[in-house]
Amino acid sequence: MTTPSRKTTPVIGLMGGPGSGKSTVASLFAELGCAVIDADRLAHAALQTDDVTDQIRQRWGEGIFDSVGQVDRGKLGKIVFEDEAALKQLESIVHPLVHAGRHREREQHQADSSVVAIVEDCPLLIESGLDKDCDALVFIDCPDPIRLERVANSRGWDDLELKKRDQRQLPLDTKRQSADYVISNGETMARVREQVEHVLNQIKQ
Repeated sequence: MTTPSRKTTPVIGLMGGPGSGKSTVASLFAELGCAVIDADRLAHAALQTDDVTDQIRQRWGEGIFDSVGQVDRGKLGKIVFEDEAALKQLESIVHPLVHAGRHREREQHQADSSVVAIVEDCPLLIESGLDKDCDALVFIDCPDPIRLERVANSRGWDDLELKKRDQRQLPLDTKRQSADYVISNGETMARVREQVEHVLNQIKQ
C-alpha cells in the first residue's frame, strides 16, 4: 500500500475503465460514511460556467450547444476524442476549475470528523497524477462484455467507441497492478458491497 502522506482522513483513489462501475462502487463507499469527490460532476459544473461556455463557443461555435444553450457533452466528446489537440485545449479550459473544486472539497471533508474516508472518483487518476495524493488505490475489475453492455445502455457507445476511450487511458492491466486492492464489479450487488466493506475496513486499520 502507498504510504499515507498525512495522519488525517484517508484518501482512496478509484481506478477502472469506462463501464467498470466506479460510480456504483463510490456510492457504496458513501453509504459507509465516505465522502466522494466526483471528477465528472465537477467537470459538468465547470461546463455550465459563463467563462468556460464562452471559451468553448469561441473555439467550437454555436453548433456545440443544445436548444437551451447548454454544452452538448455528446457532441463535444465526439469532437475532442477524435482530435488530440482539441482534447488538450478542452482540458486546459476545464481542468483548472475541476482541480480547484477538488481541492476545496478535499479541505472541507478533511475538516469533517464524521467523514470516514475521502474517495477520489476520477477517470484519469494515475494519468493526472492524483494517485500520489491517495493513501490507497482501488481498481474496479469488470469483464469487457459487461462493460460494453453498460456503456451501450447508458452512453450509446459501441465496441469501437469503448476501445477508443480505453486507448485514451493507461492499460487496465497497468492500473490493476498499481492497485492496493481490487474489487470485482461483475458479480451481484450484495457481493460488491461485501468487497467494499472489506476494503474500507482494511484501509481504516
